[in-house]
Amino acid sequence: MGRGRVELKRIENKINRQVTFAKRRNGLLKKAYELSVLCDAEVALIIFSCRGKLYEFCSASSMMTTLEKYQQCSYASLDLMQSVSDTQNNYNEYVRLKARVELLQRSQRNLLGEDLGTLNSKELEQLEHQLDASLKKIRSKKTESMLDQLADLQQKEQMLAEANKQLRNKLEESAARIPPGLSWGNNGGQTTEYSRLPPQTEPFFQPLGLNSSSPQFGYSTPNMGANHEVNVAATAHNINGFIPGWML
Repeated sequence: MGRGRVELKRIENKINRQVTFAKRRNGLLKKAYELSVLCDAEVALIIFSCRGKLYEFCSASSMMTTLEKYQQCSYASLDLMQSVSDTQNNYNEYVRLKARVELLQRSQRNLLGEDLGTLNSKELEQLEHQLDASLKKIRSKKTESMLDQLADLQQKEQMLAEANKQLRNKLEESAARIPPGLSWGNNGGQTTEYSRLPPQTEPFFQPLGLNSSSPQFGYSTPNMGANHEVNVAATAHNINGFIPGWML
């Protein structure tokens, strides 16, 4: 009687599953060895058990050599397909962006009042509403900017007024501390204190007394006309006669 067909599904019994794995694993490794010998093929077999234990077979000298060859053969075609796919995607993205740029350029020309012949009445009305909204925003921003500038100027004015007030107070305090009899002058925008001056109650140059022996020189007040004539006569007499002793 022949052997029945085994249903391909997971064996629930753990012991039976382990026994079946050991038998089938050994048979698979044997078949891989036979294939590599009989057909002169390069065979690599990797098996991991349910517990993570590794079983492998390689007909070549190194498993890494076979894996590198597998990677070169399989991933080269994948890279080529990926490159073609990327090129197609880039072209589609370029077409989409180009259409968007053309739409934006046309919208900009419409906002500038150009190329309006292709627009219908509804599109023109939408464009008008859009321009009105833009003007409102621009005017609002302009008003806000002007108010900010005005606030800055008011603040600067207040600061300058405060500084002017402080300078005025300092000037008043300095003027209050000036003693009597001192004079102040302005020298190139700077206030300079001068020395104490005596009160000028009489002429600075006083007339000198006259005698018959020596000439006298000096200044006289306008109301002394007689004395002035005497000084002139005495001076002329001494010049024609002799040099006084006080000039030697």
